[in-house]
Amino acid sequence: MQNDNIVKEENGEVEEIEKNDPTSLTPEASTKKKKKKKKKTNTAATTNGTTNSNVTEYTETIENIKKTETTETAETDNSKEVEEENEEEEGTEAVGGEASKKKKKKKKSKKKTGKVEESGVNDNTSTIQQSEPPRIPVSKFFPDGKYPIGEICEYKDDNLKRTTNEEKRHLDRMHFDIYNELRQAAEVHRQVRKYAQKTIKPGMTMTEICELIEDGTRALIEENGLEAGIGFPTGCSLNHCAAHYTPNSGDKIVLQYDDVCKIDFGTHINGRIIDSAFTLTFNPVYDKLKEAVRDATNTGVREAGIDVRLCDIGTAIQEVMESYEVEIKNKTYQVKPIRNLNGHSILPYTIHAGKSVPIVKNSETTTKMEEGEFFAIETFGSTGKGYVHEDGECSHYAKRQDIGHVPLRVTRAKSLLSSINKNFGTLPFCRRYLDRLGETRYALALKNLVDSGIVESYPPLVDIKGCYTAQYEHTIILRPTCKEVVSRGDDY
Repeated sequence: MQNDNIVKEENGEVEEIEKNDPTSLTPEASTKKKKKKKKKTNTAATTNGTTNSNVTEYTETIENIKKTETTETAETDNSKEVEEENEEEEGTEAVGGEASKKKKKKKKSKKKTGKVEESGVNDNTSTIQQSEPPRIPVSKFFPDGKYPIGEICEYKDDNLKRTTNEEKRHLDRMHFDIYNELRQAAEVHRQVRKYAQKTIKPGMTMTEICELIEDGTRALIEENGLEAGIGFPTGCSLNHCAAHYTPNSGDKIVLQYDDVCKIDFGTHINGRIIDSAFTLTFNPVYDKLKEAVRDATNTGVREAGIDVRLCDIGTAIQEVMESYEVEIKNKTYQVKPIRNLNGHSILPYTIHAGKSVPIVKNSETTTKMEEGEFFAIETFGSTGKGYVHEDGECSHYAKRQDIGHVPLRVTRAKSLLSSINKNFGTLPFCRRYLDRLGETRYALALKNLVDSGIVESYPPLVDIKGCYTAQYEHTIILRPTCKEVVSRGDDY
């Protein structure tokens, strides 16, 4: 009975080894173990009353078997690991191949997580922050090429049905590319003016202010000849000067705390111009003046629409603006609209097209706004007479749109005209822009182009000295289905 128990225990040990041995499935290991089992069984059957030495021999034999099998197991495990690595590298078929593919996919997804591109865009959040000063092109913010839609306003009365009219909606879709170009220019304007509004401070020269805005515009719009760039010179008219002032070379005027500064600048993509303006002040005494003009501009935007008479818009603007009063230096002034300054229609590469939008009541004009037109709705308010005249050194110029061939005798004028055609076309420019191109000693040549009627000059426009003027302006599209205020932002 004891010997039987020993055999069973020994068999149990062998069986346990077989269960735990991962190489038991191989043919050689299986054959060896079968022989061992037979040997042990025969020995147990014929040794009834065997001595303890036989048991010792069995024990030594089993230990030798364990050592041999352990060595074989280690070698087999190593060979399996090598085979598995080879299978993963080669991408073999069946289960091993599929597992390898899955592992590769997982690695790919891990690489994407938290990856930051050189442009500063995070793949997880897809966010990007504009630099200060602004230098990152707006195209980096919108990789799909679709730019933010402006403020949408539904038409009134009989035109309300345009919103759901399928034919009009189809026309809208046909002009998407044009709208998108204007929206890109508008986004540039918003980002540049946001930086300008918090950066411009008293003590800066007017040249520094203009260059701050223009450098930002060139970078964000990715200036490219006549395809993309500045729409017209940056206006920074002060106090009684209402429009068309930008510093020429050598201008030393410095912005003061009590100044009222009109910032009027433009951007364009393929000649689609954004014309938008706002007023900067630092003394809160002028807040009512700004509020009056901003409210009047918003009134003009609200009243504008397809088939609306331009004179009706002027009447509404005047009524709103004249309802405001402002107290400056213990004297109260009614805010007056500057009656000889107007809004205007815009065409490609032409900032002042054929139609004018008055800002005072004018019953003489019956011209209407039409579908598909682009307008700059701008208003000017003044504490002076409400009427401007030309005064001061001219800085703004533009080649006339309708001019034909004009013979020029002055050689320098011919070369200057060639430079203007190449760099500006019919877009407005200023003397600083000519300086930037490397043009020198061009004063007489420029005067010759003006005198010949090829180039139009736009001197500063001023009210009476001592008064204050303010300006706000937006660009709108009269789309077939709705009115879009393209330049609208969080600021105004």
